[in-house]
Amino acid sequence: MSLDPPTYLNSLQNNIRARPIPWEGAVRAGTITDNDLKRIKAVDKVRKDQRRQTVEADTDAYRSLLLGGEQGKSVLELAAKRADVIQYILVLAADLINDVPSLAPALLEHSSPYEPFLPLLSHSTSPEDPIPLLTSSFLASLISAAQTDSPKSNPQTDEALPKLYTYLSTLTKSQDSGLQDIAVQEYSALLRTKKARELFWKQRQDTLNPLIDILRAAAGAGRDSDSTMWSGGTSIRSATEAGLGGGVGLQLLYHVLLAIWQLSFEGSLIGKNLEKEQEILALYTQLLRLSPKEKTTRLLLSTVFNLINPSANRSDLLPTATTVRLPVLLTNLKARHLTDPDLLEDLENLNSMLADYTSSQTTFDEYASELHAGHLRWSPPHRDANFWRENARKILDENQSELPKKLMEIMQKKWENEKQVLAIACNDIAWLVKEAPEKRVQLEKLGVKARVMELMADENEGVRWESLRAVGEWLRYSFED
Repeated sequence: MSLDPPTYLNSLQNNIRARPIPWEGAVRAGTITDNDLKRIKAVDKVRKDQRRQTVEADTDAYRSLLLGGEQGKSVLELAAKRADVIQYILVLAADLINDVPSLAPALLEHSSPYEPFLPLLSHSTSPEDPIPLLTSSFLASLISAAQTDSPKSNPQTDEALPKLYTYLSTLTKSQDSGLQDIAVQEYSALLRTKKARELFWKQRQDTLNPLIDILRAAAGAGRDSDSTMWSGGTSIRSATEAGLGGGVGLQLLYHVLLAIWQLSFEGSLIGKNLEKEQEILALYTQLLRLSPKEKTTRLLLSTVFNLINPSANRSDLLPTATTVRLPVLLTNLKARHLTDPDLLEDLENLNSMLADYTSSQTTFDEYASELHAGHLRWSPPHRDANFWRENARKILDENQSELPKKLMEIMQKKWENEKQVLAIACNDIAWLVKEAPEKRVQLEKLGVKARVMELMADENEGVRWESLRAVGEWLRYSFED
């Protein structure tokens, strides 16, 4: 998987290559050895084929130069106090493993292939410090080569990865889209093996969450404001004309989606918790509506399929997919002129899976799915008198009153940016009391009545109206008693 190098990193490396370094003075000061200088000059500012021939003729010497060995310390350790030399060597090291395919495997044969580089990741706390930035680029290339050379887990790489992930997460948390893109592309280079993905998921508070925040910004919804995602109010056409939300560029969006797609190959491990923690299906459904390119649509669909497809995930994720109206969106996508064969295959598989599920669902199942998803919208059951007449007691009694408890959990949240959810919840309480008045005490014990009365003073007119209606039903039956 080859991606174009990030512009900022490419520019930084070019600037460092062009800087003159007083090498002879560094030798006199003991910063580097005379042998080190000879090896550096033999491969510095020469043609790629000449560089390759020089390194391949004495691979052991260049391994010792970068990693140290019996003959002495690594040049990075010797030049620890010379930032200009360290920066130059880091750029040169990255060039060498890119231009000389045999060097990376030779480095990985060393007893501690990452040891001189890992401390440089914490050279400073500034995300713009060139040394950790250049170090992360080199390490991403070297670890990626290690994964390609031997996909099986090895202790040294497993120990290095979390440290590199931690540094890269500081870049994704910055406000600089250039730094974010560097980190995300390096994540993609690293997420090649099962172990790498498992370690990434284990650190998801630092690694994954900032990527989800970027996607939320692109979808036009912050972490605490998901109304746009759940309502699906923005069309593909308007999104394409207006651009993505939060100033997220198409390139960064694609790279973030690519990294999460790679992670989704561990769907059995991450699917349920990813939905529970991030409401990923609502987010991806909204991004599908906005997706400006076929390549982003392909990654979105493939990721959703990877998350839902494991049999252990289906009972949790299929109801949520229905609640966020994914089946309707997939039907709309089928009407578009899509050409990518992988995209079309995932679209067909998802359509088939969801069609099988929805064909077996009742209106009660649809309503229960909404409550389990933890989010309400004005779907048909909420205003259907027949639905409440037929199902009110079932809702209140089934599975030890599981659904009223879920409804109360929803009502306890403030929903500052989605007051409609509270209005719908109060509407449902009004219907439950109307159709099953003998169950009022059961609801009161859950704290429902007290919460509804609190909402009568809410600033939102819709919430006040629906809560008043619910309290009215309560009072009506109280007077009749």
